[in-house]
Amino acid sequence: MYEFPNKDHTELKSYVSDVLPLEYKQRKNINYTSFLSDKFMVMNAVKKGITSNLFQEIKSNSLFNDQQWSDFLHINIRTLQRYNKEKAHVFKPLQSEKIFEMAEVMNTGFEVFDTPDQFNIWLNSPSVALGNEKPINLLHSSFGIDLVLAELSRIEHGVFV
Repeated sequence: MYEFPNKDHTELKSYVSDVLPLEYKQRKNINYTSFLSDKFMVMNAVKKGITSNLFQEIKSNSLFNDQQWSDFLHINIRTLQRYNKEKAHVFKPLQSEKIFEMAEVMNTGFEVFDTPDQFNIWLNSPSVALGNEKPINLLHSSFGIDLVLAELSRIEHGVFV
């Protein structure tokens, strides 16, 4: 099992302690797996919006480049690059939700595959279980993300099509 490369989760911990309600600030051992599995915490974070710093941490731990992130978030690449430079920028709830969904895909993929390279190969290879689509092509909508996460779960549990 591979985990998010940045194991100290500095920006995630800072975000939880600075932005979220008191009940979450007292939690110990915050990491992406624990954060993403607590849907109430994620829901509160989406309402507050993701900070540019937290997005940078998630993006730097992902397999995706700026253009792919721009496509996933449905925003212009120049706008995304401007947001990256504005440390005080807070993403809108819809964009924040998408960022957390993508973080969940990455976190799950890192848990299922032994290396980022294996996960990247899987993302970019047609999958019979996904209608011969490449999983990466399904990540532009919440429905597609659900399909990819379900397939990753089946792989993790040894259920193959």
